[in-house]
Amino acid sequence: MARKSGSRLPKRKEEFTYRGLKVEELKELSQEEFLGLLPARQRRRLKRGLTKDHRRLLSKVKAKDVVRTHLRDMIVLPEMVGKTIEIYNGKAFNRVEIIPEMVGHYLGEYSLTRGRVSHGSAGVGATRSSKFVPLK
Repeated sequence: MARKSGSRLPKRKEEFTYRGLKVEELKELSQEEFLGLLPARQRRRLKRGLTKDHRRLLSKVKAKDVVRTHLRDMIVLPEMVGKTIEIYNGKAFNRVEIIPEMVGHYLGEYSLTRGRVSHGSAGVGATRSSKFVPLK
């Protein structure tokens, strides 16, 4: 898989495994076998069944390469690996390429809703000590 040079994840030396299984092996597992590998919260969610919207998204992901969605609570499944999904964060769609390390996580984890705040310096009169600073 081609990866951008600015990728945050370190390059791995060998193929990624999830609980000892490669992605191809995960795709071949039945749903019950795959559920046994997931953490409890994701396992409970998938045992209760996917909603109509989640099933529709999964079918679109299998059919297309790029899909837009508002479903931030969808769990990344092995069938999604290698696809590109545009996830809505409340303002814009963030393009995310699904890689094997994302299996079992939620889509919303990769499209943050709050931006990073970088505060500037305090203005004149903002603090007690800056009241008496000469302007020139």
